[in-house]
Amino acid sequence: MRRVLAAAAVVSTAWLTGCATADLPPAPANAEVDNYSYIIGPGDTINVVVWRNPELSTATPVRPDGKIAAPLVDELKVAGKNSIEVARDIEKVLSKYVRDPVVTVVVTGFVGPYSQQIRVVGEAAKPQFLPYKQDMTLLDVMIAVGGLTDFADGNSATILRSAEGNKQYSVRLKDLIKRGDVSANVQVRPGDILIIPQSIF
Repeated sequence: MRRVLAAAAVVSTAWLTGCATADLPPAPANAEVDNYSYIIGPGDTINVVVWRNPELSTATPVRPDGKIAAPLVDELKVAGKNSIEVARDIEKVLSKYVRDPVVTVVVTGFVGPYSQQIRVVGEAAKPQFLPYKQDMTLLDVMIAVGGLTDFADGNSATILRSAEGNKQYSVRLKDLIKRGDVSANVQVRPGDILIIPQSIF
């Protein structure tokens, strides 16, 4: 009797999961972000170049609190800003010590703010977070995480899109990766969470 109940529970769960995924709209193929500009986040590395002042130029990591320290710049919040905004902020600080400073900021290590990272959870070979890149697609994400595990239910995977109020979309990872169906490849957006469930059977 227990075996019968357990089997019924498994079938019921599989049916409910299938129905839930079937009710979700497919992810739109195009999710391009207009006027995208990379936003600096904790863990990034930035190069600060001060024209004609090499002694003030430096490479510095962005601390977990989102701040940096550089020559003549003790504490500066940079997380959540793009490189041009940070360069202007550094110029304001340096203008107290240097006449008409000209600063260029170049990001060399990319992590990005947590709110813009792509997170992959569940039955990926290497679940992890990834920095978002412009025109990034589902295929790019799956290559980065090493594909699916043997236990993944790839065609029941979903994207949770924070940029649209946590709206959820269905995606067909098995068709994309195992069958080479490029029509299943869609663009991702900053902050997307890709959820890959385990196959019931």
